[in-house]
Amino acid sequence: MMNVFEPNTGKKLTIELTSGTYARLPIKTHVITDKDDIVDIVKRYVQPHLKNGDFIFISERIVAITQGRAYPIRDIHPSRLATFLSKFVHKSPYGIGLGSPWTMELAIREAGVPRMLVATFVAAITKPFGMKGVFYRVVGNNINAIDGPCSYTLPPYNEYAKLGPAEPEKVARYLKSELHHDVVIIDANDLGVAVLGTSNKNISDDFCKNVFKDNPLGQSTEQTPLCIVRNISA
Repeated sequence: MMNVFEPNTGKKLTIELTSGTYARLPIKTHVITDKDDIVDIVKRYVQPHLKNGDFIFISERIVAITQGRAYPIRDIHPSRLATFLSKFVHKSPYGIGLGSPWTMELAIREAGVPRMLVATFVAAITKPFGMKGVFYRVVGNNINAIDGPCSYTLPPYNEYAKLGPAEPEKVARYLKSELHHDVVIIDANDLGVAVLGTSNKNISDDFCKNVFKDNPLGQSTEQTPLCIVRNISA
């Protein structure tokens, strides 16, 4: 069955963990929009390939898009505060994050000005001590899942900014009730992995991060925002 799937460029279909050998089977979709329903997408593309014990891993991006949480940047009008704060964000080659006025404006709207200012202050005073990720821990609200337009992003989303998905835990549990397989909603790139929601509290973040540590999903020309994770040790 694995012969049906091809790894994304530079990735492998399998990974060795202490708990066993796992296949990561990327599932190609059409270009997802806010007119799509996430349950219908998973049933259409993933359900035909599922076997007992499989996990369904879903990019947070398509969950957010189907929830209407992606916005053309032409419709976002950044405040002076958003423009100012975005200048101090590290620009990564793997995603713009809050490093643009548009994404920073979405973050301010999502978290509120007071929380953003507190998080900025705490991050500034802890940075000299080498503490990383403080801003995102303080601000919460899945602000770390906000992303914006990049040259490699699949059109039309190369001209969009998006929030993280709303209530990802609830979405994961609902999808499990519909498909009868555990679901993980994940934000993965070549810098790291963040687990936003799982359908089962017994699914550890460490397992999800390790099985996805080389970021096997591709959401540019690969169009593979869905993945079946299967233990093939036996």
